[in-house]
Amino acid sequence: MDLSDYLRVLRRNWVLMLAVTLAGLLAGGAAALLTKPTYTADTEIFVATQTAGSVQELQQGNTFTQARVQSYAKVVESPVVLQPVIDSLGLDINAEQLARRVEAKTDVNTVLLNISASDNSPVQAAAIAQSIANSLVQVVDGLEKPRTGGPSPVSLSIIKPAKAPSSPSEPNTRMDLLLGLVVGLVLGTVAAVLRTIFDTRIRGEAEVRAVTEAPLLGGISFDQGAVRKPLLTQAPSQSPRAESFRQLRTNLQFANVSGHAKTVLVTSSLPGEGKSTSAANLAIAMAQAGSSVCLVDADLRRPMISEYLGLERNAGLTTALVGAADVSDLLQGWGDDDLFVLTSGQIPPNPSELLGSQEMQQLIVQLETSFDAVIIDAPPLLPVTDAAVLSQFVGGVILVVGSQKLRKKDIEKSIAALQMVDANLLGIVLNRLPAKGPEAYTYTYYSNHEQVDATSGSSRRGGGANRSMQDNASATLAQEDEAAEVFPLSSTHRRRQ
Repeated sequence: MDLSDYLRVLRRNWVLMLAVTLAGLLAGGAAALLTKPTYTADTEIFVATQTAGSVQELQQGNTFTQARVQSYAKVVESPVVLQPVIDSLGLDINAEQLARRVEAKTDVNTVLLNISASDNSPVQAAAIAQSIANSLVQVVDGLEKPRTGGPSPVSLSIIKPAKAPSSPSEPNTRMDLLLGLVVGLVLGTVAAVLRTIFDTRIRGEAEVRAVTEAPLLGGISFDQGAVRKPLLTQAPSQSPRAESFRQLRTNLQFANVSGHAKTVLVTSSLPGEGKSTSAANLAIAMAQAGSSVCLVDADLRRPMISEYLGLERNAGLTTALVGAADVSDLLQGWGDDDLFVLTSGQIPPNPSELLGSQEMQQLIVQLETSFDAVIIDAPPLLPVTDAAVLSQFVGGVILVVGSQKLRKKDIEKSIAALQMVDANLLGIVLNRLPAKGPEAYTYTYYSNHEQVDATSGSSRRGGGANRSMQDNASATLAQEDEAAEVFPLSSTHRRRQ
C-alpha cells in the first residue's frame, strides 16, 4: 500500500476511527470517575554510621551505609516492621496486605530512604507512613546492635515527617483520558485496517482496478431522486447524472474506436445494480447526440425497460422471435430523438433458448442494418446464463457494477463467464457511487444543482464567467459528437427524418 491507499482508508473509515477514539476517551473518563481516590503520603529517612575518625574511615563508612540502605528498603515490607504498625494503628489487615500499599525506594549513591504508604484516607496514609518509619528505626537499631553489647553502628533519622496529602495520587484523570485517547486511536486504526482487508465490497475505482484491467468507461453517482425519476430526460441537462451518461457515451466511443461493436449488450453480475436504467439512459444519450438508436429489452425474466419508458410490453422481442410479427412492426418510437424501443414481449418459459437461437442472431443483424447503434438490456450474468449466451451475437459488452452492493469475487466470476464465451468486454460502468468523498467519480462545473437552471440552461448565481464556461462545455461536447459518432452512421436507413 502506498500513501494514497492509506489516505483512502483514512477517508473511508474516518467515522469508525473517530467513534472508536471517542469511545476510548469516554472509557478513560469513566475509569477515572469510577476509581476510588487513593492518597499517598511519604516520609524520608537518613541513614548514617556512628563512627568518627580519618577521612578514609568516613568514606568506608559511607560506602557501608549505602550498601545497608538497599537492605533496609527490603526490610520495610517485612512483617517485623509492618506488624507493629498494624497493632499500633488498629488496622484491619494483615502484614501481607499492608505490604502491597507500601513502597520503599532509595536513590543511587545516597543514604536516603523514601517510604510511601497509600490509603483511601489522606490522614490514614500519613499515619501509616510515619508509623512505618518509626518502626523501621527501632527494628534496624535492634538488628544492627553488636552481640557483645554497645550501641548500633548505624543511625536512622527521620528527616521528612509524613504529612496528609491534599490531592489524591490516583486516579490521575489527565493520564487516564490521554491513555483512553491513545488506546482508542490505535484500536480505531486497527479496526479501519481490518475492515479494509476483510471488506471485499466494491466501493470505487480502486477495488475494480484490483480485480480487472478492463477499461472503466464511466461512473454514475447515486441520486436519491433517480429512484423516482430514473431517466436522463427527467434530470436537469447540466446535472452530474446527465453529465455522467454523456461522459459514458464519449468514453464508449474511444473503447469502440474500430467501430466493430455496433450492438452493445449491457449487463451486470447481480440484480439491482442498475443495468436497465444504465442501458436506457445510454440509449437516450446516444440518440440525443444524433444517432439512430434501437433499445432492446432482452431481460426476459424481469423486464423493466417498458416500465421505465412507459411503453406497451405485451408485443415485443419474444413476439418477433417466435415469428408472430415482423420486428419493424414491433418497434415503438420514444421521445423527440431518433430512439426506438423493442420491449420484451410476453415472458417465455425458455428465455435462454430463445436468446441463444438463430432467430435472435438474425434479428440483431437486421437491427444493425437499420440503426446506427443497438443497445440490449440483458439479464444479470451470475444468476442465469442468458447474458453469456447473448454476448456471442453482439459486438461488445458493458458490465455495470453497483457500488457498495457487489463483491470482488462476483466481478471475477462475471468476467470469467464472459471470457469463457469469448465475449468482447468493452469496459465497466461503476453505478451508485457516492456524490462526495474518496469514491466520488463525478466532476462538474457547479457545486450543486441549484446553480443550474434546468429550463433556461443559465446559471442562477454565476455571472458571465459561469455562462461562458457552460457554453464552452456545450460547444466542446458538440464538437466531440461531430468529430466521431459513438457508432458509425448507417447510410442505408434512417428511422426518423
